[in-house]
Amino acid sequence: MAALICTGSSLVAAQAMRPKMVGGAEMFPSKNIVENASQSKDHTTLVAAVKAAGLVETLEGAGPFTVFAPTNEAFDRLPAGTVDKLMQPEQKDTLKQILTYHVVAGRLDSKALADMIKKGHGKTTLTTVEGGPLLASIKGGHLMLTDEKGASAAVTIADVNQSNGVIHVIDAVLMPK
Repeated sequence: MAALICTGSSLVAAQAMRPKMVGGAEMFPSKNIVENASQSKDHTTLVAAVKAAGLVETLEGAGPFTVFAPTNEAFDRLPAGTVDKLMQPEQKDTLKQILTYHVVAGRLDSKALADMIKKGHGKTTLTTVEGGPLLASIKGGHLMLTDEKGASAAVTIADVNQSNGVIHVIDAVLMPK
């Protein structure tokens, strides 16, 4: 009922602040990226990787960050043994490089990304925190990301607002060069 009496931009703001469901848990816009991701049963591998890479404090920070968050299934599609190998302490730098390749500085919701793609005549290049490029485009109505190796990931859940940014759930792990 409260949403019905909101008008204009306040209605949009009210809808944007509603928690989304990810991995069976509500993602609260008042919580940070790590707090919310830790509640998703679909992101246990990602959360474990963030911890192993020493990125918890960063992703709990003020940001804002845009995180393209691969699901457990996305990690499971990597070659056998890859995740176990990356979780080893001696692979911390490599793991950190891969994870920061999934993060862009700033808060880029799907509307902002779509606007950038439109301005770029169907594609735009995002610079990741890792420093490498991610190509964003729209194919078949889906926001797509293409990594430096030519592999693609689709955004399956967009605009999961966080206190320090936004998460877009993706169906593949992206890899830098």
